[in-house]
Amino acid sequence: MDFREATDQLFHQIDHEELADELNVSVASIRQARLKPDSMAHRTPPKQWERAVLLLAKRQIEHFHKLEQKLRRDRNHSNPAIGATKVRGRPITA
Repeated sequence: MDFREATDQLFHQIDHEELADELNVSVASIRQARLKPDSMAHRTPPKQWERAVLLLAKRQIEHFHKLEQKLRRDRNHSNPAIGATKVRGRPITA
């Protein structure tokens, strides 16, 4: 996995459309439900929104877990002698 591919995966985000698809509602419904409650355009969130958010969060976790596994596999194959690295000053062991 090269830098571009890894960072493309790292920057993956869930958007309004993905949540709307999961809930079988329009993107506009999602956007309106996200408005402040005192806004004239505010709408009640779609039913089952919590279930959909949990499902999408779980998919994100799986996505990043797969990315982590792939990066660790690639790193171990390219240089098995690599030990601990630091991220934001905190050690991470390979």
